Amino acid sequence: MVVQPWAWGALFFLGAWHGINPAMGWLFAVALGMQKKSRRAVWQSLLPIAAGHALAIGFVVAVAAVAHVILPSNYLKIAVICILLAFGFYRLLRNRHPRWGGMQVGFRDLSIWSFLMASAHGAGFMLLPVLLGMSATQSATHPAGSAPHVYMAEFAGPWLGVIAVIVHTSGYLLVTGVVACLVYERFGLALLRKAWLNFDLVWAVALMATAAFALVIPT
Repeated sequence: MVVQPWAWGALFFLGAWHGINPAMGWLFAVALGMQKKSRRAVWQSLLPIAAGHALAIGFVVAVAAVAHVILPSNYLKIAVICILLAFGFYRLLRNRHPRWGGMQVGFRDLSIWSFLMASAHGAGFMLLPVLLGMSATQSATHPAGSAPHVYMAEFAGPWLGVIAVIVHTSGYLLVTGVVACLVYERFGLALLRKAWLNFDLVWAVALMATAAFALVIPT
């Protein structure tokens, strides 16, 4: 497999971008720590939150890998673009988030919550244009007349998907942990009132921008 620094950097950046969004984990970690008045509770919540995020991302990547073997690349790219645009418009029209009935949650509950939040935001689909770009670059390294499905095997190969999820989750966990720590230790939740930002609008624009990026990827 050809090492492509731009792709791994993009996957890490997308993980960091997901980590900035308060709805994707750090806000819940801070709230849990404040309720229990424990810094340890903040750090303990990060692992299951990251695990749920990774499961959501991995599920989308696995489904896309299977689809990439079955469907032509052009069809898969069109499907990814349509899904990203659909999630983008959905976030514009509906900006409410699922709520817990209480904060007494364990590892499994936090993981399920994180999985649902990442899925509801279409986080996994934001990785697919990068993986499609990796596949296109990989196919360009094979001369004409070579096996037509070699680069598809690269995309669908389990190790590529696993590494992609690990790189992405590393960026997510790093930023989520740093933001949660800073908010809990120094700024407090009052920061959200003083420096308010419409993350739903930003997220919707990011989804649509990713769709535009997928549109220009060669297949």
